[in-house]
Amino acid sequence: MAYIKRGILAVLKELIIKQKSRKFHSAVILAAGNGVRFGDENGKHFVLVDGIPVVVRSVRAFEESPLIDEIIVVTREDDIGACEQLFRESGFTKIKCVIAGGADRQASAKLGFDAINPHADFVSIHDAARCLVTPAIIADVAAEAYTHGAAVAAERAVDTIKRADEKGFITETLDRNIVWLAKTPQTFMADMYRAAVYTAEKDGIRATDDCAIVERLGFKIKLVDCGWTNIKITYPDDRVRAEHILRQRAEEEEA
Repeated sequence: MAYIKRGILAVLKELIIKQKSRKFHSAVILAAGNGVRFGDENGKHFVLVDGIPVVVRSVRAFEESPLIDEIIVVTREDDIGACEQLFRESGFTKIKCVIAGGADRQASAKLGFDAINPHADFVSIHDAARCLVTPAIIADVAAEAYTHGAAVAAERAVDTIKRADEKGFITETLDRNIVWLAKTPQTFMADMYRAAVYTAEKDGIRATDDCAIVERLGFKIKLVDCGWTNIKITYPDDRVRAEHILRQRAEEEEA
């Protein structure tokens, strides 16, 4: 019952934000990885988590969010047809297009961004491998981005964090109270992200997340504590963890 109440509150929050701000909000879902670490040549975005493909789970969260107006999915060229079929079978209506990715994550994100509505106010970049994302997480990050210009789903560090040198020896112990683990979605004013992604390309900068290219231009990005359950499917054991989290959510919903 408590979970249901939280769900209702999350939906109301999304509707209030959308009505109040009237922002056109695009989403770019990145599903172009090769799945090498997962060990599946078909790509981890097609791996089933509790019977549903990873990419479908991720897209569904954005499809169900009242804040999102359109979705662009970036995948491997050979997977475009399969993804389009999955989305048709799932009844998704916000998919604008499914396009081929680039040489790395940053290139794929730029290609996805280039495909959004040119008049979009905000864009959320999300890794399809984080398939446990929810409309509530999307709303929490969006709310902060609408206020501050940019925001990122994150998790506070609970372990002691060490900095190491190139040989693997500790050089520093970081204060875990100021250390966060960055996740996705990462949401930005569209003009802010446009400036960042094109400047990074011009300067030859490669980054592993979108915040990094925005940070280097001096923009501030709000960290949003979304807990630990927004995990990324990277290794085979992660599927087991994800299914355990889904069972926990189901049990909370029934309670």
